Amino acid sequence: MKLISGPLSLYTAKVRIALREKGVPCDLWSVPFCRATGYDPKPADVLRLHPKGQVPILVDGELVVYDSTQILEYLEERNPEPPLYPSGVTERARCREVEAYPDEVFFPKVFALVQEVFYKADPAAHDADRIAEAQRVIGEDYDRFERRLAGREWFCPTFSVADIAVFMSINYASTLGCPPPEKHRSLAAWLARTAKRPSVAEEMRQISADAARVFGGETLPEGPRAL
Repeated sequence: MKLISGPLSLYTAKVRIALREKGVPCDLWSVPFCRATGYDPKPADVLRLHPKGQVPILVDGELVVYDSTQILEYLEERNPEPPLYPSGVTERARCREVEAYPDEVFFPKVFALVQEVFYKADPAAHDADRIAEAQRVIGEDYDRFERRLAGREWFCPTFSVADIAVFMSINYASTLGCPPPEKHRSLAAWLARTAKRPSVAEEMRQISADAARVFGGETLPEGPRAL
C-alpha cells in the first residue's frame, strides 16, 4: 500500500493519523511543497491518478482511491480493527456528518487565513478585513463544535474519524491566528485529549517541523518519507 501525500495537506494528515491508529503498514510518498507556489507544479503521478490533481491518493495494488473521506472509509472496511467509525447505522451516519463538516464547511473559511497569512510572507500585504471576517465566521463554528461536544469525551461514542477531521481543521486555524476562545471548555478539554493520542502527536510533530522549514524558505522535496 502506498499513500501519495502532501506534507502540509490537512486532508492527507487525516489519512496518516488513521493509518497510525490502525497500525496499517504503508509507504509514504511526499509531493514537493513550498510557500510561494504550494503544491505546484504537481508531480506526474498525481495528475495521472487523480482527475483533480490533488492529494491524498491511496494506491493498494491495482486499486486507486482518492479523496480523504473515501480513503478513510476504505481503510475502515479493509482493516476494521481498531474501528474508527461507530457501530450502528444511526451513529455511523452522525459520524460521517461530523467528519464531512470540517472539510466542506469549516475549512473553506480557514482557507481565507491560509491565503492571507500563510501564502503572503509580508504582513503588510495581509487583508485585515478579510482576516477579521474569517475569524468571525470561524468563531461561529467553534460555538457549533462546543455545543456538539457538550461535555462528551469524543464527537462519537468512541474516538473516530470525526475527531481526526475536526482536530486537524482547528489546528490549522489555530496556527494561523484563530484558536478557539477560552470560554469553550468542552472543546479545550477535547483538543487536549486528542493531542495526546500517539497517532495525533506524531502528526503534529511532523507538521510542525515541516511548517518551520517552509516558513524558513525551504522547498520540501518530493520523495519517500516515514509514516
